[in-house]
Amino acid sequence: MLFCSKKGPSRIIGITRIGQKSKLLSRIFSDDSLTKKASLNALTSALDYGARLIVAFFVTPWMVAGLGDYYYGAWQILNRLVGYLAPTSGKPTQVLQSTIANQQASTDYELKRRYVGATLVIWMLFLPTMGITGGLITWFVPFWLHAPEKYIWTVRATTALLVANLVTTSLATLPESALEGENLSYQRIGLSVILVFIGGGLTWLALHLDTGIIGVAAVALTMTLLTGLLYLMVARTFIPWFGVARPSRNQIRHFLSLSWWFLSWNTLMNLMIASDVVLLGLLGSVESVTSYSLTKYAPETLISVVAIMFFGVIPGLGGIIGSGDLIKAASIRGEIMAITWLIVTVLGASILVWNRPFIELWVGKDYFVGALPNLLIVMVVTQFVFIRNDSNIIDVTLRLEGKVLISTISITLSLLAAGILIKYFDLGVVGLCVGILAGRSIISIGFPVLIGRFLKVPLISQIKGVLRPVSVTILVLLLATWGSTLVPCNAFFGLKGWILFILLAGLTSGFFLALAIFAGFSAYQRKKIAQRIRSLASKTSS
Repeated sequence: MLFCSKKGPSRIIGITRIGQKSKLLSRIFSDDSLTKKASLNALTSALDYGARLIVAFFVTPWMVAGLGDYYYGAWQILNRLVGYLAPTSGKPTQVLQSTIANQQASTDYELKRRYVGATLVIWMLFLPTMGITGGLITWFVPFWLHAPEKYIWTVRATTALLVANLVTTSLATLPESALEGENLSYQRIGLSVILVFIGGGLTWLALHLDTGIIGVAAVALTMTLLTGLLYLMVARTFIPWFGVARPSRNQIRHFLSLSWWFLSWNTLMNLMIASDVVLLGLLGSVESVTSYSLTKYAPETLISVVAIMFFGVIPGLGGIIGSGDLIKAASIRGEIMAITWLIVTVLGASILVWNRPFIELWVGKDYFVGALPNLLIVMVVTQFVFIRNDSNIIDVTLRLEGKVLISTISITLSLLAAGILIKYFDLGVVGLCVGILAGRSIISIGFPVLIGRFLKVPLISQIKGVLRPVSVTILVLLLATWGSTLVPCNAFFGLKGWILFILLAGLTSGFFLALAIFAGFSAYQRKKIAQRIRSLASKTSS
């Protein structure tokens, strides 16, 4: 075996051994109920994302100042271009995670170790493809970006480091995938937060030492190696079966077959996530990417926390689906979508009102792209959150064919529409967002249809369920856009400006929260959500 099995004491890596001294924490982390595990996973994801938010908040202005408009825009584009290589790894760790999540109830530990073995075999099979493709991108990317001659080798060196980071990531995430598949993501609580702050500190150091974009890329590779090593220690401690066994040819073929579908989906997902910046950079200008990325920062960061939190719930849902309890699975999906809607509506509306003053305080007044692009960006990010929720649910059903087909059509149309609107109509960010929204509407309809068929939920029932929240969201976002015009320009300066900004943004969020709860939810839905919150609170205090 490459990794020997090891069952350690129940402790929380990265915090302390408080569990041995505190009865409260012992009860919390020893509870095996789905609600408690989902809550702990969500808490872990929220802490991780909160740490990333804090680090990015402080590091981004340093990067903009330290790298300059060209290199900061190039950094955004290179990360996404290299991200297109991710599917060439075969995505075996994602297959491992979904397979283990689907078979959580199984006690056949030897079989699970063979799944790990099959994952390693597929990673090695795809390694030459990653290397060759990465080498081609590294060589040609300066020409695609029309880089000035003095920047060519800097861009190539940065790209080479990002390719190496991607290759390493495809293996380093194996222990994390096993933890997530077993619904044990919360066992890394604290450790991942510390790693985020270490990465932020090293990035600041690289900028302070004037190592430029190459130094920032080297930090990313270093943190991937460190994270993979520490997560390996966590997996060996908390997963009794974790290790590697030689897989059979049938198991390799089975994983390889699933890998092709996950590969196809991840290609499409990368196109969804990265193509906005790439299209804008290639068809517009590298500098325009800087303003777009900074305007998009708040909606993408705050709203995406929803997807990060509910990602911790998906493995538990996979276990329910694997057991055949479709009624319970449909009920949990309904709760996920309801809470997602509430959070993205409140945060989206608050961002619409306060994004311009936030950017002025954060990096300067010249980087906000305008009220209409701001509204469209929030709509694009909101749409993507719901798409990703349903995508994760489809993954644990292990039925990816329909998802890949629908997404191929949808994303192709969205890229064509956005490209035409940018290139030939010179609509910039507005054209980009309109094209994306129109094209992805096919996925927004298709994914719920697929899930409804699997969970035996009639389409008409789903349509009736979304009419009220969609109507409320439209009205709230329009109200917020109007409200943004009432905020005076250059009204926030320095520390006092931040304090006033946080106070007013908090009050605005509270107003939109109350409005969304009472306008968007029925009395029955409010009751169900309140019951879920009380259930969680009682488990924590018992």
